[in-house]
Amino acid sequence: MTKIGDVAALAKVSAATVSRVLSRDPNMRVSAATRERVMEAVRELNYVPSHAGRALRTATARAIGLVVPDVTSAVFAELAAGAAQTAVDRGLTLVLAGAEQLASDPDWVARALGEGRVDGLVVQLPDAASTHMVDDLARHAGEVILINSVDDGPIDTVTLDDRAGITAAVDHLVALGHREVGFVGGIEGSATGGRRRDAFLTRLADHRLAVPGRDAPAQWITAFGYSGPEGREAATRLLSGGPRPTAIVVANLNAALGVLAEIHQAGLRVPADISLVALHDVWYADALWPPLTTVRMPLRPLGAAAVEILLDGGRSRPTHRVIDEPPVVIVRDSTAPPSSRSGRLSAAR
Repeated sequence: MTKIGDVAALAKVSAATVSRVLSRDPNMRVSAATRERVMEAVRELNYVPSHAGRALRTATARAIGLVVPDVTSAVFAELAAGAAQTAVDRGLTLVLAGAEQLASDPDWVARALGEGRVDGLVVQLPDAASTHMVDDLARHAGEVILINSVDDGPIDTVTLDDRAGITAAVDHLVALGHREVGFVGGIEGSATGGRRRDAFLTRLADHRLAVPGRDAPAQWITAFGYSGPEGREAATRLLSGGPRPTAIVVANLNAALGVLAEIHQAGLRVPADISLVALHDVWYADALWPPLTTVRMPLRPLGAAAVEILLDGGRSRPTHRVIDEPPVVIVRDSTAPPSSRSGRLSAAR
């Protein structure tokens, strides 16, 4: 069955444009050539539009969709709070959805926009997102903005300054006297994973610290992902055999839960045996044992900026913005100077 996304792809326009051409939306500004191209695609594909969708599109939905990899994550709750407040200030409603729909249903975005369920989408791609997914979303340029995903490309983006966040974490540990630091990162190939790993390695070099794989064990740097179980898997590898680092930087707070659990399981103490600092700060960081030192990133401003950019629109080319509000290290009990009892690389040499 031909779908609106198929027509949009053939006509090289967004699904929303197809819908408005078919509904004869009087408020839409489109050239006669574009209108004819859409109608030619409709005829070629024998597309029969959804009457329910047309009815919905005669008026704007007055809603913005926020699509995130994990709707249960407290990290994304901070992001959603910023996006929701900005939407409300503009007289709109924010609707939350899980990013798994992007992979399981390729036409979901086209339907959400084309049938008037939402007027635009703010999307954080899952870590394993393919380039095809970005290309598909680019067909809806102007109605979709990517947050904390790719750095640039054919679609509007807004990202956190991951380099500043990881730099702050490393600097905090160095100030405490740590010289041998491990890293728990995102999966290889993900945009945030790459930015945070690069920032970590760069800062180690800046401080002339031991670099994993060169003058420290290769297992001191991992790339399993940001979930709790993936953090636990990373810690298992990082702590397996040989000398261990005196501190670990975790590139996401959710993964830090798994890292902390595995450290406890291994019979080690935080921070007496190993210090731990994680990127992002949410309410439960202070409720862990020990309370976790974190780097607070501007998640609320990120969500707010994404909605503002999406609603302002009217740009001739994609905008790529980095939220430059500085990160803040929230010092709690999981970091301390390295003790003489820590399994240090220098002692193993």
